[in-house]
Amino acid sequence: MSEIIIYTTKICSYCVMAKRLLDKKAVRYTEINVDSEPGLRDQLIEKTRRRTVPQIFIGDRHIGGFDDLYALDQQKGLDPLLVDYKL
Repeated sequence: MSEIIIYTTKICSYCVMAKRLLDKKAVRYTEINVDSEPGLRDQLIEKTRRRTVPQIFIGDRHIGGFDDLYALDQQKGLDPLLVDYKL
């Protein structure tokens, strides 16, 4: 089964806000801290062509950063994507 993945760093207020929104939605996700291991940021850049965090994937779909996640929620497009990930 696919999963929700959020790429983060230790000091990132947008990462905190993204995780809070996902926690509020009561979904399970995997957090990958790109500071924790050499090469993880390079993998993130290769996968997204972006170097900023957070970067959020729901299944195979790249959502983008927190602003993208929040906008999707405001447009009522987030909840349908989260159905399979509820706790």
